Parts: sequence; structure tokens; C-alpha cells
Amino acid sequence: MKIMSGIHHGFRGRAAVGGVLLVAACVSGCGEPRTVSGEVSEDDEAVHERSHIAGMAAHHICSGVFVVGRDYERSVEEVVAQDIRRFELFNWQDDFEYDVNFETRTASVSGADFGTRSAEYNGDQGCTILPADLDDVTYEPQVVERLGPDPAATAWPTGDVGAYHDPPPPEVDMAALEAALDWTMAQTEHNTRALVVIYAGKILGERYAPGFTRNTPQISWSQGKSIASALVGAAIQAGHLDAGLDDPVPVPEWHGEGDPRREIRVRDILNMSSGLDFLNLGLTDSLSWTHANEHFRIYFEGIDVFEHAIDQPMDTLPGAVFRYRNSDPLTANHIVREAAEARGEDWLTYPQRVLFDRIGARNYVLETDAWGNFIISGYDYGSAWDWARFGLLHLWDGVWPTPDGGSDRILPEGWVEFVSTPAPGADALQYGGLFWLNRGGSLPRAPEDAYWAAGFMGQYTAIIPSYDLVVVRLGPSPGDTGAYLSDIIGEVTAAIDR
Repeated sequence: MKIMSGIHHGFRGRAAVGGVLLVAACVSGCGEPRTVSGEVSEDDEAVHERSHIAGMAAHHICSGVFVVGRDYERSVEEVVAQDIRRFELFNWQDDFEYDVNFETRTASVSGADFGTRSAEYNGDQGCTILPADLDDVTYEPQVVERLGPDPAATAWPTGDVGAYHDPPPPEVDMAALEAALDWTMAQTEHNTRALVVIYAGKILGERYAPGFTRNTPQISWSQGKSIASALVGAAIQAGHLDAGLDDPVPVPEWHGEGDPRREIRVRDILNMSSGLDFLNLGLTDSLSWTHANEHFRIYFEGIDVFEHAIDQPMDTLPGAVFRYRNSDPLTANHIVREAAEARGEDWLTYPQRVLFDRIGARNYVLETDAWGNFIISGYDYGSAWDWARFGLLHLWDGVWPTPDGGSDRILPEGWVEFVSTPAPGADALQYGGLFWLNRGGSLPRAPEDAYWAAGFMGQYTAIIPSYDLVVVRLGPSPGDTGAYLSDIIGEVTAAIDR
């Protein structure tokens, strides 16, 4: 491990006492954990668990300081206090110590029994948890240039000029809308740090917590799964990925003779219905911080996440059952990487070129493992206006208005209909193509046609076609974020006379 010679921040905090389940962390049909090879004593297992807890904490400190870009030294204490220690589910231990080295741009968390877990910042690739046997990433980090037009001189939505309604549309009760925004921010237990409401293509209102702006990249967690979906669509539309929704997933390891995984289609992995045996234990099970929790290992262990995703057997038929599993969006991103690199594309800049530049999104940071694979199912950062543009792309059926007055089809025709249609295995009509849906009424105050990119602790980009509306909400919430989103949408839609 790297020697951390920078600023040391010793810390003794209260012991964590459990936590709460992630939204949809484990749906019916999770199955039983497969046997983990090797005999491990209870004492050794406890050390591994503490090491894993420290690995995730090191990541959060590193990204909270260097990716979000708070005021450096002051921000170290803020990140630990506001983003980790306050939430019991992260299981911060009272004997952990943490270090941040601003010269090497690394963060570490240490314990007497397991040593040190470290994460390093690699610029536009964000922060990476280092495996125990590596002191650096194995790839060459790349600068991801933002090649879109100057936002200060370019019209909205690609640029920032004219982003706001002026005057507001007559059907909007602006007093009620402002009250809805104020109410949202007043629910302080939810820690909302950014809120944006976009109606009829432009911004109606927005709010930001102190220290955060429209361009601050914030951890978006599983909203990145919806980015994975869009990258598949954009790669297909661009002719880079030679596979359609009903084609077998082009993972060579799945196509051996007699391998049942050869029947998994692209639509199955986008519907979270691959049938792969990939256990999701949430963060409150007795095995949550162990190897058995395959869904969460990618967030704390420092492994090759693409290899981990595709190197799994099946335990149900593809397309039959919706189960929330990181294996599926990671596999989706894996096949895009393989297709892009086969064309000679630079993978680390590919999402910016094929998607983000084209919609004027300039602040996304997709973090990687030590092998340069995007951990796009959770370790992704985006700003409020980035997510607003992403929502508009879907509201507008995958077609983007260009600054010259033309249009750019970024997602294939019919793609948005696919991602917003319930997966065949989603019995409650709650999930589509790596987007959550309201077809089954899970958000009682939102219209039935609402669908949204959703991330842990209440990261949301909601698209509501019947209201020509996009609502973005960011910030770490420990509460019932589904009910909170429902109320936000309910308050906002009540201010619009449709």
C-alpha cells in the first residue's frame, strides 16, 4: 500500500449499530448464497468485514474530497461527518483512523487488525479502491475533454443561455411551485443538496444546499444504471454495437457449447432479468460485508467488476424474473466497452463522446475499478444540470435539438418506449430498461407514466411525459425516499394546470 505521509485526521467515533436496506436491494427470488471456497474462522471473517467497510469508507472520503471538490482540508472532516459517519448503514467503526494525502491525492482508512485500505484519485476517472496487492491502477488514466460548444455562448439545452422560462408559462402557478421547492428543501432529514424542475423544456425552479451548485458532481449511485442503458442505446444507434435488443448478449464466455447463458438477450440484461446467480444481500444481512454479497462486493473490495459480473452461473431462465442485480448493468457496460475498443475507441473517453458531449453534460465522472472498468452501477457522479439534460433526452424520445437548429437522434427510435415499459418479469410493473416505473403505482402522488433513474439514498431523475416534466433531486437521504419523491412530484404537478 502507499505510505500516506499527508495530513492525518485521527478519529474516534461512535460504533455503528446496523442500518437500513437499500431500495429494492433484494427482491423475491434472491436465492441462497453459493458456498465460498476455503475455511475461514469467525475471527478472520470479522477482520475481512472490517477491511471491506474501510474500503468503502476510503472511497467515499477520496471521492467526497477530490471528485465533489469541496474546500479540501476542511472537506475531509465534512465528508466523514456528513457523508459516512452519520449513516449507520455504512457501519463506520469507532477505532478507524483516516488519512488524506493531498500530494498523491489518496485517502486511506486504517484499523489495527486489518492494516490500511486505500483509494486514489485519478482525475476524470474519479477515485478507485485499490486491491490489497496493488499500489496503483493498472491502466493509464485519461483526461476526458469536454468538447461541446462553449455553454456560456450556446443556447439551452446544449448550452446554458436561456435555460429559464422568462416569463413562466401561464399554466404554472409559480407561487405554488416555489412553495413546493421550499417544502422539499425544508425536509432537512433528507439532506437534499440539489433540486431542479424542468417543464416544457426549460427550468422552472431550482434549489441548492450551501456549498453545492448546479454544476457540482454528486454521487448518483444507481442512477448510473440508467446511464448504462443509454450507452447501450447510443452505441447501437451509432453503429458501434452490432447487437439489438433481441440478440444474444455478445459475451464470448457465455457462448460455449451447452452453456445456458448463450440464451440471455440484450433486453434481458437491461430488464434486470438475466437469470444470473448474483446474490444481493443489501447492507443489513449478517453476510453483507463478505464475499457472499456479490452485488455489493464491487463497492468495497477492489475487484475487476466486469469479470465479476460475467463470471456467474445462471439459476433462473433469462427474462423470467426481475431481480435487482449489479451483474446486469455491469454486463451491459462490458459489451459496450468491448464494442468500442474493437473500433479503436478510447474507452475512458467513450461515454463523453458518444453521449454526454452531445447533450451538453459536462460534469459527469464515471469511476473505475483498478482495471479501467466503469463501476457504472453505483460509483458515478453527475451534477443537477447533467441529470436534467439526461432526463430531457429521454423525455424527447432520444432526440436532441442541436445548436444549429437541427436535431440529433442519440438513442434508437423506440428505445425510450422500451426502457419505460415494464419488464416481463416485473410482476409489480415497477421496472423497465434500467429505469424504475410508476405503472404499478409505487409513487401514489405521481402520474402513472412517470419513470425515473434511481440511486441509493434518494438520487432521482424523474421523467413525466404527461406533464412534459423532469424533476432532479440529489443528496444523501436516510429516510423513506420513495415517499419523499412521490410527495415532491405531487407538490410540483399540483402547481401545473394541465
